[in-house]
Amino acid sequence: MLRWRIFMRYVPAGAGIGLVLCALALQGPAAAADDSELRISPKKSAPGSTVTVSTTACGSDVTYGKGTAGGDEFHLLDDGHKGTLTGTFRIPKGADSGSHEVIVKCPPSIKITDTVKVKRSHPSGGVDAGFGPAAVGDNKPTLLGATVLAVTAGGVLVMRRHRSVRR
Repeated sequence: MLRWRIFMRYVPAGAGIGLVLCALALQGPAAAADDSELRISPKKSAPGSTVTVSTTACGSDVTYGKGTAGGDEFHLLDDGHKGTLTGTFRIPKGADSGSHEVIVKCPPSIKITDTVKVKRSHPSGGVDAGFGPAAVGDNKPTLLGATVLAVTAGGVLVMRRHRSVRR
């Protein structure tokens, strides 16, 4: 019985450590995604703003590329740095909030894609708290949210079990 009490004393700390490790593990893929060969600046923009796109994926001998964003085409040209192509496009004034795909193609057959997030200045739908989409009609569960919910539920069950054993 004494061993059980000692074990149960450390269970909440173990659950907390597990939650922190889950959060850190989920940050890995997001950090790796930032090393894309297509750089978009700024990554989050409002309708009507200008976005700059650059890439080194086309190679050092290519001086021209084409891009598409939201159905509009733009050109990427050599910016003076060996092997870097740069171009700009404007986000349409009527663009919806959310992620929009940016596609860059350069010869002979290179295609690179990434996204730019469009955020309107006035709120529409729910509040974006960083745990997934908040817009109405886009209520897909996220892995992080599901993990946090599962770990919290497990912690509650352990704490209830701990209290019932003490009595």
